[in-house]
Amino acid sequence: MLRTNDVFELDQERYRILALAGQHAIWINIDSDKAWPEVVTTVQIEQWIFDETLRRTEDSHQELASLPVEHGSKAQIIRDQRYELIAPLLADEEVFYRSGRGQLVQSRSDETGKPKKSLYKYLRQYWQRGAMPNALLPDYRKSGGKGQKKSSRKKLGRPRKISPGTGVTVDSPIEKMFRLVLDRYYVNDKGHSLPYAHRRFIDMFEAANPTVRPEDYPTLDQIRYFYHREYQNADRIRLRANKISYQKDIRPLIGTATTGVLGPGSRYEIDATIADIYLLSADRQRVIGRPTLYVVVDVFSRMVTGFYIGLETPSYVTAMSALATSMSDKSELCAHYGLEITPEQWPTVGVPDAILADRGELLGHQIESLEKAFGVRIEITPPYRGDAKGIVERYFRTLQAEFKPFVPGVVTATKIRKQGGKDYRLDATLTLDDFTRIMLASILHRNQYAVLSKYDRDPDIPNDMALTPLNIWNWGIQYRTGRLKNVSEEALRIALLPRNKVYLSDLGVSCFGAYYTSKELLGSGWLHRNGDRRVTDLQAAYEPAVADHIYLFPEKGSSEYWVCSLTDRSRQYRGKSIWELWASQEEQRKAISVAKVAETISKRDLENLVSKTLKDAERFRPAIHKQSKAETIRGIRDYRRQERDAAVFNPVVQMTAFRQPVYCAQFPAICQG
Repeated sequence: MLRTNDVFELDQERYRILALAGQHAIWINIDSDKAWPEVVTTVQIEQWIFDETLRRTEDSHQELASLPVEHGSKAQIIRDQRYELIAPLLADEEVFYRSGRGQLVQSRSDETGKPKKSLYKYLRQYWQRGAMPNALLPDYRKSGGKGQKKSSRKKLGRPRKISPGTGVTVDSPIEKMFRLVLDRYYVNDKGHSLPYAHRRFIDMFEAANPTVRPEDYPTLDQIRYFYHREYQNADRIRLRANKISYQKDIRPLIGTATTGVLGPGSRYEIDATIADIYLLSADRQRVIGRPTLYVVVDVFSRMVTGFYIGLETPSYVTAMSALATSMSDKSELCAHYGLEITPEQWPTVGVPDAILADRGELLGHQIESLEKAFGVRIEITPPYRGDAKGIVERYFRTLQAEFKPFVPGVVTATKIRKQGGKDYRLDATLTLDDFTRIMLASILHRNQYAVLSKYDRDPDIPNDMALTPLNIWNWGIQYRTGRLKNVSEEALRIALLPRNKVYLSDLGVSCFGAYYTSKELLGSGWLHRNGDRRVTDLQAAYEPAVADHIYLFPEKGSSEYWVCSLTDRSRQYRGKSIWELWASQEEQRKAISVAKVAETISKRDLENLVSKTLKDAERFRPAIHKQSKAETIRGIRDYRRQERDAAVFNPVVQMTAFRQPVYCAQFPAICQG
């Protein structure tokens, strides 16, 4: 079916249909500067189509139809004047035919005073460019050679009026130098300025062109013009930024995290931050610093599924504590902090399909167990790419915004205290339990009542449903694929606990320098001292918050475990956490280290005393015995009795008040011991 303004290609030339008259069509060659309308039969056009010599093609002037023209502009005035000149000609169908076109143009020329050449030009332009008023627009948009490289033997640009010299034309060798210094010093993430790159260019140009005067060196404006002409804006932004910063903070955001998940539990994101607040110790006597805040968020619903707050640095151990909370019932946890909830108010119980975390946090030994035993897919973000976990990263600001305006001890924007200013660390008021209670209440509020005004709603989500995390979660569980898996909370907790290599000894199982035992361990015979070689390569899981017991795995690759408790030998650690156990051991090591110094000094004094005494005894011993060996040995019993009787008058044995200070002054280390 033929239509007016259709464009066809025939023998590598394009034709536009201007009018349809019964079994005939009138078209014009749009690629020829001398073309005029031609009459062709529709039968011939159909035959060319069947022969595959005629085919439809794209209209190269179609953008003119939507080209905006500013009202009152010169382009509009010219367009309207041209159209007014040829409008009466277009109203007569004879203008399409050579026999009537000449007379019509001559008559219009006599009427308006315009030459026939101009009228013919406007008619051809009108027909070739789409037969619409905008086809008569002047080609101002093509003026100036935008984006095209200009060449001239004479230096381009405005002549100098104040600066000395005339400058030089930027030719190919200079452009090569421009590109070298730009790539080396400017179009990278080194942070150099364009003037710095220009100065490095001057060094290169001066060495290559010693006869050129300094006032004629290529200017900063010339290298700037070259830079903006040769480097696209998107490339300039990308190349000037650090690769990591570009990916995280600068690149265009064209996707959304929600499109990659099917429903609740499809993917959890976990991350940690140092909270912007200083806390007090439990007795409120000491400032203990800023706590670590872990948050686990469901991507689909934006529900906070779990959290952890502690004083440890972010690590696998703390990440596992947060994950264990996210996958288990939170009613007991909330009750511990005085917040009563029902399971329906925080229904995130179960194991998700995938967990997205930073690289260092989920590289523990038992992650493989979590993947194989519970079917959890572990996804690791690229290094330094916090934007890859955008959902949980955003929650850090949101949750902390709940308490910042009200709580003392909050970290201010200015980290360096000015002279005479107040130190916000001295305003610390909350304990770790107080802060945990506030954060827990904030999470409950966000989960149940926060309206997600910027949530990217899927088409099937009802318009009349308020977009709160709890509503989205419940809707997703009902109408989408619920991805949470139901598992034993005890088995999950043991699987997520950190593990450590332990050793068997005569005193029990040694873990972190403490000794543990159990009924199963005693019954196994592994602790008996019968000379048999003991089992090695044992692993035990431990709870960082409780040092009273560990979970020993007697068989490698098995999920069976024995609960081992502290022995009486390690009773000093009962009721403490693993961190307190480590702290106690560190204090003991410091005390022993100090005592070792005094022991070494005393040992040295003792050795010196023994050495001096032996030397004195050797010196006073008679060289030749007057008695025989038999006589000397025979009198030992008598000599012993005589020496015992004489000991009553020995000043060293008596240690009188007069002799004691003298003795101690001679041997201070022994008296102090």
